[in-house]
Amino acid sequence: MKKFLKIIIAVILLIIGFGFIYYFVNNEELPEGKKGKEADALAIKMYNAINHEAFENTEILKWSFRNEHFYTWHKQENIVHVSWAEKKVTLNTKQPEKSVLYIDGKITKNKELIKKAQDFFNNDSFWLIAPYKIFDNGTERSIVKHEGKDALMVTYTSGGSTPGDSYLWILDDNYYPTSFKMWTSVIPIGGVSGTWSNWKKTEAGIKLPTKHTLSLLGLEINMGNVKAYNEKANQLADKILKAIKHKAYKETNFLEWSFAGKRSFNWDKKNHIVDVSWDDFKVKLHPENLEKSTVFFKNEKQEDTDEKVVKRAWDIFNNDSFWLVAPHKLYDNGVIRNIENIENETALRITYTSGGTTPGDAYVWVLDENYVPKSYKMYLKNRGKQGTLVTWDDWITTESGTLLPTNHTFLNGGRLSMGEVKAYN
Repeated sequence: MKKFLKIIIAVILLIIGFGFIYYFVNNEELPEGKKGKEADALAIKMYNAINHEAFENTEILKWSFRNEHFYTWHKQENIVHVSWAEKKVTLNTKQPEKSVLYIDGKITKNKELIKKAQDFFNNDSFWLIAPYKIFDNGTERSIVKHEGKDALMVTYTSGGSTPGDSYLWILDDNYYPTSFKMWTSVIPIGGVSGTWSNWKKTEAGIKLPTKHTLSLLGLEINMGNVKAYNEKANQLADKILKAIKHKAYKETNFLEWSFAGKRSFNWDKKNHIVDVSWDDFKVKLHPENLEKSTVFFKNEKQEDTDEKVVKRAWDIFNNDSFWLVAPHKLYDNGVIRNIENIENETALRITYTSGGTTPGDAYVWVLDENYVPKSYKMYLKNRGKQGTLVTWDDWITTESGTLLPTNHTFLNGGRLSMGEVKAYN
């Protein structure tokens, strides 16, 4: 028995000794940073890189934490459904006293469990959205040199469940966070690092991490099936598409139109080949494989295809087709949908984050009582047009059954005709 006790004591001493050695080898003192305008400027660059504006407009986020706690967060309503084991709390993040606890589906009064749900949410949401919280109330920002480059230190002086924690964000050349180091009250070792690189691009236009790996014994934190989307915006977009007979548009094989009487188009939409004509040029354009395109000058085919002319046709097609079919593009890849109010009317903001010739442009669609677009405001990223109002007039029901506009009017009274618009099969 004594021998067994000696072995146990020896093992305990070894563990304690290992713990002391690990602590002294890995513990880092909290570095001193430089506060002020430069730190805030670096934080703003990080904000822009992660598309903080899209995060602010996001309606719903879903995730889990280590497959133990599960969340559906209605961010705009400050309501989050937290579930674990047989418990579920509908947590009011602004007024916790209004939260409701369910156990096995029955409402139960238990303030301690509601407080536990709040603590879970504070911790587990941080592992999902921490980069979006660098300007929260009670935060201080400073610049710290890390491996010769500027890194952003964020200290939480108040709020959450563990005020006083500090996080050092390591950024790439585009100011995107790739990892962090932390000094927290719940981890006795300072400077524990973690990855922030397993990003998932969500429907709402923001990127969120799906897992983290910590330097502390290689611990991994899985965030589950991460989602972020805008449910109300999607519902409004669906009403628009129904109003303009989008189903018929998807099944349409051919479209014809012109643009201000200067350019004309014959689009084989099914095969995605379009004849683009202007001046003495006609290009049989293959938008998805420009090298297959052919150029005609005064009706004669060029033996050596002029790439500049093909590129010109591609730019023209992207611009001029948008004026015809933009309302049918609400669910294109890279599109972010948000609800917006324009003069007490519910409108739909569409932001194109990729594709076309001018990614980053945004359009706010104003609708009539039947959800058919009657105008939009343009916010063009690279052309200095902010809030330019354009009407979408004289919609027609085409042979294929879809709705398309035939005219547009600008705020200054200028008119843009789409010519004789046709859509057929």
